[in-house]
Amino acid sequence: MEKALSSWFLLPRCGVSSSISTLKTRVIMMFVMLFFLVSVTHVSALEVCPKCGRMDVPYPLSTNDDCGNPKYRVYCNNDNLEFLSATGFYYKVLSTNPSSYKLIISPPYILKNTCQSSDLALGGLMIDENSPFNISTHNTVMLLNCSENILLSPLNCSSNSLCRQFEERVVEGSGCRNTLCCTFLKDASMTSHRIRVRVGGCTAYTSVVDIKPGDPAEWWNFGVELQWLPPN
Repeated sequence: MEKALSSWFLLPRCGVSSSISTLKTRVIMMFVMLFFLVSVTHVSALEVCPKCGRMDVPYPLSTNDDCGNPKYRVYCNNDNLEFLSATGFYYKVLSTNPSSYKLIISPPYILKNTCQSSDLALGGLMIDENSPFNISTHNTVMLLNCSENILLSPLNCSSNSLCRQFEERVVEGSGCRNTLCCTFLKDASMTSHRIRVRVGGCTAYTSVVDIKPGDPAEWWNFGVELQWLPPN
């Protein structure tokens, strides 16, 4: 009789314990699901930044801490998307291509009648080597108003150099006429984080992206193409 009573009391207790265990498991699962949904929503919110003016800001580019990847920082100033160099100079972003991890920034303007780039005082374009950005190999760079020391370099400083066409056919380059200029294709053997100008060297530069042999200056796509490493 006592064994039967014990069995009778034991069964409900096992059932209650099992029910509590199941309830706890369900509650834990609900919290896990809720955490997952919140995380997914948060990640989604960080994926794409709002437009800057009329320009899209594709992921991973980030204009603030609430969107994109902060390591890929760009800036929206007065509805203009801009890239900040390591020296603190802002370059306007002309276009972005997230599928190929590239963007094109505007070269600095050349001060009228001086043949000096607007970033001359800062030594030209410099990109932080620890950032995910670097200068691509699709840029044809033209150095202007150079000292004769540059003739010791392997750059094309001949009368047929493309920089001569820039000086003769593009209004911005007209102030650099009759100065020594040189052209080179930015390649992997050169630093991929700098285009240097300085007093006593070359005081101005411009760049053309994906130039094709025989293209007239009127067809040139002026800009400096940067590429970025995709985020992990």
